[in-house]
Amino acid sequence: RELLPPWLVILAGLTGIVLLCVSTKDVPITPLRTKYGIVLDAGPSRTILFIYQWTTSKGNKTGVIRECSSCPVQGLGVSRYSDSPQSIGKSLEPCLNWAQKEIPAEEHSQTPLYLGATTSTRQTNLTHPTLSDSLLAALTVALKSSPFDFQGAQILSSPDKEVFNWVAVNYVLENFFKYDWRGQLVPSGKGMAGVLTVGGTSAQLTSKVEEKQAPEEGVRLQLYGQMHNVYTRHCPCHGTDQLRSRLLSILIQ
Repeated sequence: RELLPPWLVILAGLTGIVLLCVSTKDVPITPLRTKYGIVLDAGPSRTILFIYQWTTSKGNKTGVIRECSSCPVQGLGVSRYSDSPQSIGKSLEPCLNWAQKEIPAEEHSQTPLYLGATTSTRQTNLTHPTLSDSLLAALTVALKSSPFDFQGAQILSSPDKEVFNWVAVNYVLENFFKYDWRGQLVPSGKGMAGVLTVGGTSAQLTSKVEEKQAPEEGVRLQLYGQMHNVYTRHCPCHGTDQLRSRLLSILIQ
């Protein structure tokens, strides 16, 4: 077995001594800034305030968020305030005050605030558009008075709502990305799940389709470096009301 040359051993020893004697300086690492966002989901029966947070780093040009906490608004759904639209603002105050405590004060003016109204408000807009406008106006006044960066209150169309559901489900299932052993974001390699939502009067099936098969009414989304063509197929008369009626008919027969 050959031994190392003496000069190589001496050189290695001198190098080690020099490295131990040279003073080192820690390079400060700037911490990533944490940002916040607020979404008010105004559903048929109630409204819920959600707080999300994320850092300034992104995964393939798309933010990576997580839900921090939520606050159910006491009272009825937005459309139930048709007799007294001015009462909507008061119902939101407890959750808005709670959000001010959850989010650092220096971030309040930089925190976007959105409200999306769904099925019942959409139906009210079809039958009583003036009343619907009054409800949205009352919500806008209440939310603008908060210290957050109000971005708008709108009625979500059915296609938009279903696309948001599709994104949320596949995000939770980690179908868009995953973390590798280095903690870096990489494509998950998994397929996208379809989402079936069943309402009172109809059902909707939302799924990803191939580009050559994408209908014109579909939606194109670019998330985490990938393009997705999403299409929603509506199935009228397949909601819970119809299922209940059919069940009762079978039981009677």
